[in-house]
Amino acid sequence: MKYISYLVVLTIFSFAACKKAAPPPPPSAVQLGSDGYAIAAEGTIESGPSISGTLVPRDQAVVRAQIPGSVLKVVVDQGRNVKEGEILAQIDNGALTEAVQSAKNAITSAENNLEVAKREQDRQDKLIKAGAVSEQSVDLARRTTIAAEAALAQARMQIANAQKQLGFATVRAPFSGAVSEKGVAAGDVVQPGAAMFTIVDPSTLELQGTVPANAIALVHIGLQIHFSVTGYPGRQFVGTITRINPSADPMTRQVRIYAEIPNTGHALVGGLYAEGRIASEQKNALTLPVDAIDRKTITPAVIKLVQGVVQRVTVALGMLDEESNRIEITSGLTAGDTVLRGPARDITLGTHVKVLQPKS
Repeated sequence: MKYISYLVVLTIFSFAACKKAAPPPPPSAVQLGSDGYAIAAEGTIESGPSISGTLVPRDQAVVRAQIPGSVLKVVVDQGRNVKEGEILAQIDNGALTEAVQSAKNAITSAENNLEVAKREQDRQDKLIKAGAVSEQSVDLARRTTIAAEAALAQARMQIANAQKQLGFATVRAPFSGAVSEKGVAAGDVVQPGAAMFTIVDPSTLELQGTVPANAIALVHIGLQIHFSVTGYPGRQFVGTITRINPSADPMTRQVRIYAEIPNTGHALVGGLYAEGRIASEQKNALTLPVDAIDRKTITPAVIKLVQGVVQRVTVALGMLDEESNRIEITSGLTAGDTVLRGPARDITLGTHVKVLQPKS
């Protein structure tokens, strides 16, 4: 019986020893969604100062009254497209028509007077040769002719001015575009200088924005501006810098920049707020999202997955693309490496992680 008990105890001890020596099961992997990791990839990044401002039509003109009078009719409304020279409105021209007719009559009279004066001068020239008149008579005839010529020239100037004034009674578009503002209606009485219409050319807009003075060294004519516009979510537009103000605003220390924006199809309208960035530098580089960089220590690093295990890897950083929120990695990673981003960077080092591929 003692022998049997001994065997039983030995068997139990051997079984416990074998159970204790078995290797522990592998830890379960933490599953991570697509928003918790990023893959280092080659791509184009850009860097440059930010810019904000307003879109305005590059070509616009305020059509003002050139003569006083009552507006007889207005033939266009706001938003209407017009061609160069097209009639916009008509101002009462009754008095001007009379002035033109009066000037025409003055020319006829002056021409007749000049003809009479020339005939008299010819007659005096013949008589002086025959010795029948004095030199004084000849001089008088010549001065009369000169005075008649001057009167005719004056009459011609008067009719030109009268016709010009008559032309101002018909208000026309200075160039092809669209009516953005209408300040008169039929029956209004206008004075010279009164604003009647504003005509804009919507085919080309201009972004009038500002950049900090300390960034002006990065800006020059010909650089592209990538910007977004209020009211056009998700869309990006491109313009080209054409002018740079030679002096900064003394109060804000901002420098005004002007960029030309082709507006094919008139997709954009003037007066909207725009903001973007001047692409002063561009390169192809290995990049990561900014939130994939771990800056808890002096040397930047990333939390990289090495065969599914979380490890900390030191990296060197390069250019920052603020528009796309990506940063250049100059060393420490290769294309295709998987790193954690955002809150996922706090996963304990050594943890097994399984990334879940996004559903197609």
